[in-house]
Amino acid sequence: MTPHDVRRIALELPGAVEKSHFGKADFRVRDRVFATLPEDGNAVIKLTRDQQEMMCAAEAAVFQPVDGGWGKQGWTRLMLAAADEKTLRSALVTAWRNTAPITLRKAFDLSAGGV
Repeated sequence: MTPHDVRRIALELPGAVEKSHFGKADFRVRDRVFATLPEDGNAVIKLTRDQQEMMCAAEAAVFQPVDGGWGKQGWTRLMLAAADEKTLRSALVTAWRNTAPITLRKAFDLSAGGV
C-alpha cells in the first residue's frame, strides 16, 4: 500500500478531511486527528492501548507502537509496504471510530452496514 491509498481510504470516511500537522499530512474528523502521513512513507494511526497491543501482536510486520509517549497513548505506526488493502482499511476505520463523535459513528454504522 502507499500514502495515496491511505489518503483515498481515509477521505472516504464520513466527515474526514485532510489538513497538515507540523508540515505533515493528517486526517481529521471534527478537527481531531485519527491518522497522519509522516515523511517515512508509512502511516500513523490513533488506536486504544488494547487495540494497539492486539494489532502489534497479531501482525508485527504491519503494526508497531510509535516510540516514546505517543506510542504509550496508542499512536501506532502502520508499515504500508507490509499491509494489504483490507488491513489498511480496517485500521483506518478503527482509528476513525476512536476519534469520531458518537453521533457520526452511529450514522456511519447505519449507513455502511456496520463496516
